[in-house]
Amino acid sequence: MNPKMKELREKAMKLPLQPGVYIMHNAKKEIIYIGKAKALKNRVSQYFGSQNNHSTKVRRMVDNVDYFEYIITDSEFEALVLEASLIKQHKPRYNILLKDDKGYSYIKISKEDYPRISEAKKPDDNGEYIGPYTSSYYVKNAVDQAVKIFRLPDCTRKFPEDFGKGRPCLNFHIKQCCGLCRGKISKEEYLDTVRQAVDFLKKGTSYSIKELEKEMLEASDNLEFEKAARIRDRITAVKRMSDKQKVVESKVREQDVIALFGDGTDGCFQVFRFTNGMLYDRETFLIKDLGEEDAAYSEFILQYYAMRDSIPPQVTTDREIDDKENLELWLESKAKRKVKLFTPQKGERNQLVIMCKNNAAEVLAQSKNSQGRQYSVLKELGDLLGLKKVPVYIESYDISNLAGTENVAGMIVFENGKPLKSAYRKFKIKSFEGQDDYASMNEVLTRRFEEYHKLKDTGEGFGRLPDLILLDGGKGQISAVRPVLKAANVDVPLFGMVKDDKHKTRAITDGQGEIELKSIRSCFTLVSQIQDEVHRFAIGYHHQRRSKSTFKSSLTDIEGIGTTRAKNLLKHFGSIKNIREAELEELENAPAMTKNAARAVYSYFHRGD
Repeated sequence: MNPKMKELREKAMKLPLQPGVYIMHNAKKEIIYIGKAKALKNRVSQYFGSQNNHSTKVRRMVDNVDYFEYIITDSEFEALVLEASLIKQHKPRYNILLKDDKGYSYIKISKEDYPRISEAKKPDDNGEYIGPYTSSYYVKNAVDQAVKIFRLPDCTRKFPEDFGKGRPCLNFHIKQCCGLCRGKISKEEYLDTVRQAVDFLKKGTSYSIKELEKEMLEASDNLEFEKAARIRDRITAVKRMSDKQKVVESKVREQDVIALFGDGTDGCFQVFRFTNGMLYDRETFLIKDLGEEDAAYSEFILQYYAMRDSIPPQVTTDREIDDKENLELWLESKAKRKVKLFTPQKGERNQLVIMCKNNAAEVLAQSKNSQGRQYSVLKELGDLLGLKKVPVYIESYDISNLAGTENVAGMIVFENGKPLKSAYRKFKIKSFEGQDDYASMNEVLTRRFEEYHKLKDTGEGFGRLPDLILLDGGKGQISAVRPVLKAANVDVPLFGMVKDDKHKTRAITDGQGEIELKSIRSCFTLVSQIQDEVHRFAIGYHHQRRSKSTFKSSLTDIEGIGTTRAKNLLKHFGSIKNIREAELEELENAPAMTKNAARAVYSYFHRGD
């Protein structure tokens, strides 16, 4: 332990066992982190003890601490309130800091002879407005739905100036526009359609359907059957849209659904907001250097609702929250009514949580140029193996030989669940002759991590540590390699891929026990793909080495025939068989051959004649 760390730990051990807030400063006296504690002594002293259990983010923060202050409070709740206030005031770099870039949005009904409905950021004198809304997501969706359901134009043509000019656009032909540009719809009918769309936007689907049904019956009674048919089509469109919304509809009228997807380094929070049982907004927050997930989750809730004026009576989360009771008290004090944090285990709300988390995974994957579905599989594999982070970068090894000859190994890499062929490597076993797969694997991994220590400053190729190593083999291979990792002082999860009696992937082992894979289809498919690929690559290299060996023994053993001349002979004659059957004159006339070399080759293949 360095002197500074020892000094800070000694000061932390003198703190009281009372709740409060601690404030970390760097050498420039800047506040770099603010946290709360149930017992200040216990919490703060943890930072300055062993660093092995800390996340990268915490270790980095601790390395920058020059001194700390603290404020004692009467309760944990007071500590939470004070922490929220201080974070908002100072914005320390190692706390989660959310950017609130949400402005207000409006639905605009333009003031013109033939009004249009559109989204607007600021009101002006050129229209009437519905709003403001805090969610541009909701406004955009609502306008799109209204325009499609009521077949309103969304082109740039001016009316009535552009009546009859040019052909109707594609929207008219696919029945998503009434074709106002044709000039065959009366102004009265168009204005009536816009009125219906505005009612739909202001009062919702149930009201809109009731009013449209009244108008349809009235038109039918007046024998206006074409008009009645058009209104009927609008009712059908409203109902169809309502059915689609039920996919993200909730029986809980007012709630927020929050989910976190983390990969061991970074994370993504997704928030689905429901009102009147319908999803009306979604927000995404990407967090670099997430740190410990449970602590980050509590901090996120605190920061998120500090930015929001509206807090629903229920907040649904994908995990149990640390300090849940105090967070609920804080939310209630801000909302001035009861607020409940709830973690569902089954049912509709659990399905919403899963959907929310899958969306968070997709956003995080896209931010790292990956695919959300594949990222979820990697997360599932990591959870199955008990890994601290998602195994984005996986190395796999296999040994190949024939009765101890041409001993080789292949290393493949999967990044983001896909083969990274530029990182594949081949190894020729050098330290011994004969067949010993365990010794071979030991040699290969020893050489691999020797290269790591040479190149680790580059962070590329062998200078990059994998998130997971998978060996083609079971307990014996694990036992052969684990001492290598220890000697190299690297901490990389190590597992073996076990095959069944039909040479198909069956399980994964850590050397102690086995983890069955077939019940978890996605993980089984990925591991099988890795095992098949590393076997293909290793055996391919083995065949290549055997071919070279055969080539060497057949031609390059002949006096006067080196590698270049042997290659020229094969290229000219096409095969060893044709060289063997060639006449002396043919050999002499071959490219780059001399008479002496030709006689040597001829004599070599005709020694018993």
